[in-house]
Amino acid sequence: MSAKEEAGKKGEELAVSHLLSQGFKLTERNWRPGREGEIDIIAYDHGILVFAEVKTRTSDNYGHPLQAVTKNKQKQMGRLAKCYLYQKGLYGRVDCRFDVIGVRLGAGPPQLQHVRDAFRL
Repeated sequence: MSAKEEAGKKGEELAVSHLLSQGFKLTERNWRPGREGEIDIIAYDHGILVFAEVKTRTSDNYGHPLQAVTKNKQKQMGRLAKCYLYQKGLYGRVDCRFDVIGVRLGAGPPQLQHVRDAFRL
């Protein structure tokens, strides 16, 4: 596993721990319907189904982790979320939102920033 993959895995672990500590109920991790991509975390937050993207950075050389969730990534998440809702028979039956969690790993303690309802489609 590359250093980038290890950082990403650690970032996701920190994000899951954070969400669980906030009372989220984890449903899926790294859900992928095929080759179209994946949704990092799917969880319920007080009855709202949350599709969460986790971005981890070890430096700011490429910007803040939250900046990595581009319009294209948002559209991809929307397509994947719709697929998930249809597969699970939930389309039109649950309220949903998209959260983004940015994790910075570096010399000091990890920094985590959770943006609820980060974007709408």
